[in-house]
Amino acid sequence: MSGDGSLDRLKRDGRVVVVGASLAGLRAAETLREKGFTGSLTMVGDEPYEPYDRPPLSKQVLLGRAAPDRTSLPRRRAIDARWRLGVPATGLDMAARRVRLADGDEVEYDRLLIATGVRARPWPRESEAELDGVFVLRTRDDATGLARALGQNPRRVLVIGAGFTGSEIASACRERGIAVTVAERAAAPLVGALGGVVGQVAAELQREHGVDLRCGIMVTSLEGDSANRVRAAHLSDGNTVEADVVVVCLGAMRNTEWLAGSGLGAGPRGIACDAGCRAFDIRGIVTDDVYVAGDVARSPHPLFGYQFLSLEHWGNAVAQAETAAHNMMSDSVDRRPHIWVPAFWSSQFGVNIKSVGVPSMGTEILIAQGALGERRFTGVYGYQGRVIGAVTFDQTKWLQFYQQLIETTAPFPPSFPTVDRRPEGQRPVDADFPDPSVPTSGPTVTLTGYSPADRRMTFTPAGH
Repeated sequence: MSGDGSLDRLKRDGRVVVVGASLAGLRAAETLREKGFTGSLTMVGDEPYEPYDRPPLSKQVLLGRAAPDRTSLPRRRAIDARWRLGVPATGLDMAARRVRLADGDEVEYDRLLIATGVRARPWPRESEAELDGVFVLRTRDDATGLARALGQNPRRVLVIGAGFTGSEIASACRERGIAVTVAERAAAPLVGALGGVVGQVAAELQREHGVDLRCGIMVTSLEGDSANRVRAAHLSDGNTVEADVVVVCLGAMRNTEWLAGSGLGAGPRGIACDAGCRAFDIRGIVTDDVYVAGDVARSPHPLFGYQFLSLEHWGNAVAQAETAAHNMMSDSVDRRPHIWVPAFWSSQFGVNIKSVGVPSMGTEILIAQGALGERRFTGVYGYQGRVIGAVTFDQTKWLQFYQQLIETTAPFPPSFPTVDRRPEGQRPVDADFPDPSVPTSGPTVTLTGYSPADRRMTFTPAGH
């Protein structure tokens, strides 16, 4: 749609459909109204709940400090939308501009925003996944069930996967005094996102807090009792762990299956879009009426070599949704790119972990402030001679400084005598990221090549 007349029509009486009624979908809808959109707005969501916040589910909810139904996202403004909740989208007809729903209904649009996000990767054997006591953690219902199970004083919890979610669950268990075993196929926790140097610190942290951490180990099967309740897990080293609660934390799967046959450039790695959040079709041609935002999107980032990044980050979902909504309401000359610098935070075992940039692209790491042994440090990641990311353990004050270095493509290693407090002679070391062809519990950033058709580099976000 182009030209003042058509834009005015969209603002006045056009039809916008948002598929995905979570953080990105809600913030996009609010931004549309803020930008003056007065037409019809339909919000489609596969869960029966209005948008809620997910980070508290693995933190406050599991600690009993917040009820799952008290995690609703704050509203910035009324959006005057028609809500279609608990009714997943099942198909898209781009030619007719219609979204098909699971109840057989169809919703017509002039502009479509897809913000369907990701879902937890389930345990691969369905019969074992359905055992009573086996959980994933992604939705409000997941958190409700898991919090209830933890409240029944289980003898032992087994967490499969030591990424951020798995580590936060293990932390919550220990804080509640529950025995917990963590099984991770990589050499240490968090290695997919932060590399082995930092991963070893995370491993020490877990063990010091009483976690039975088993690295380099895969869970080969889950065993149930006669009542169909999980009782044990068998490991690749021949050992068995008895547990009456198992939490599967094997990464995420992008919700794109409903787009099969639509002609959109969508697949297991997400939906490819340009820097303005417009989706590509399967021919690599950008659409002008279908936009993407949030965890399901993968878009080129100029700060990171225009690689297509999929970012499972709260802040990215908000920023990308706002950009998509702005561009949906703008003529081409007024559109803007989505160039938010990735940022992530986690709270576990009494430590506040935050990162900026894309550490998983880094090949080297320099401990620029503090010390690994003190669990209070800043690690800076380098890639091809420039600063590409940073992570802090209980040292957040340095993060904005290193974000500026990332944004200005500053050289690596950084040299700031008034800032850096590293011991004389300390040099960057190998960041020790795992081979991307070997699945781990998953980075929060997925690198997917230089174009929608480029399959040369894929980070598999899960393993078992």
